[in-house]
Amino acid sequence: MKKILFLMLFYTSAVCAQTPADLMKIENYLNSVSTLEANFVQMASNGATSEGKLYISKPSKIRMEYAAPTDVLIVGNGDEIIFHDKELDQITNIDYDDVPGTKILTDTIKIDNKILKVADFYKDSGSTTITLEYQKNKDMGPITLVFNNNPFELKQWKIIDPQSVEVTLSLYDLTANKPLDENLFSYKVKSRKNAKRRH
Repeated sequence: MKKILFLMLFYTSAVCAQTPADLMKIENYLNSVSTLEANFVQMASNGATSEGKLYISKPSKIRMEYAAPTDVLIVGNGDEIIFHDKELDQITNIDYDDVPGTKILTDTIKIDNKILKVADFYKDSGSTTITLEYQKNKDMGPITLVFNNNPFELKQWKIIDPQSVEVTLSLYDLTANKPLDENLFSYKVKSRKNAKRRH
């Protein structure tokens, strides 16, 4: 269950025609963020709820500290992701290509229908919502990003996992572009006896 919560890292049905200016605004915001720190609440359509702390350092570094009772630590150093279930004392290595949310961790994001395609778009006075599909790996599934309009910043993302569970990660107290300790994104495995790799 805890792995499902993460794989739902990082879908709405309202359709509204986006303009080039809308897409440029989203691209410019995502590309301007080099680091991000926020508290989060994660909710799944199966009723599972958890919360914790999120750190991102582009390109491709991520740390998610889940609070008890979930007791999970996730660390991505840019090469692989370590999933540590503290309760079971079990470590799993996860490939970046298996996690939908990691595609927004790259240095440069371009919504041009080559890598990322707009599948859904909605905007009102308070927020902008965009659903993106990965053209080269459609098995990964879409990711939906929700932004506050004023100020324009990321406040939520949603994915649907392979078990068709929708997960929403809502961000609070977000701070962008402040220096983060690189040690946040390193993890030393003390013992390999309970380690495994998920394919």
